[in-house]
Amino acid sequence: MNACFFYFVFTCAFVLNANSILFSQNSYNNYAKSSVKPNQIFNKVQDSLKKQFEEKNLQWPPQQLYLRSFKYDRQLEVWVKDDNKSAFKLFKTYKVCMQSGTMGPKRMEGDYQVPEGFYYINEFNPNSNYHLALGLNYPNASDKLLSDSVHPGNNIYIHGACVSTGCIPITDFPIEELYVMASQVKELGQDFIPVHVFPIKYNVKKSSEYLALATKENQSLQAFAVTLKGAFDHFEAKKQLPVILVNKKGQYIIN
Repeated sequence: MNACFFYFVFTCAFVLNANSILFSQNSYNNYAKSSVKPNQIFNKVQDSLKKQFEEKNLQWPPQQLYLRSFKYDRQLEVWVKDDNKSAFKLFKTYKVCMQSGTMGPKRMEGDYQVPEGFYYINEFNPNSNYHLALGLNYPNASDKLLSDSVHPGNNIYIHGACVSTGCIPITDFPIEELYVMASQVKELGQDFIPVHVFPIKYNVKKSSEYLALATKENQSLQAFAVTLKGAFDHFEAKKQLPVILVNKKGQYIIN
């Protein structure tokens, strides 16, 4: 274990200072409620979301949110659950309307790559140029070790509109729904909303064939894709998130 350090654990087994959580939560709530735009969107979208959850026999609002994005398949899945012990259930799949870059992780500023790996939402931006935006914590602990040390890039978002230079655009109405859902679970105490970005949906034959062809001359990319597949397989089997570590070489360790 001394060769690894915990990057993040999305099993909600966090030991945090209660006062810090309260301060962080109140700060978030004050920020969210101080903006006119989110209030208008909440009023427009929340009733529709509630009905959609009821139709799928899901609790509204959910207690936890998990997002999976698949680059080649151009999909963003929204998974929800009601408590720590229950399994995640698929709520909805949004289409990613545009894809920049190719297979493989983001490694430098200006490469137009959508990152691949394990992230969480670290920013709510109601004033985005792309309607609304949810920021990802790129570069993460792995990226900081493996990407360009001076210019790894930044400002990676899930957002509205339909333009991408490394982001995940899902157009305006979907980002409104997602922004509201993320805001709700954040307000209920989910400080870390995980976002896993995969090159492909590994259980789709066409996608697997494409990945094999795209990486056939690059053993490093092949190995990276296999590592990510470990997290995909774990979730597919258990509908629970794996424990993910990063070793001193920047490699993900999936447990």
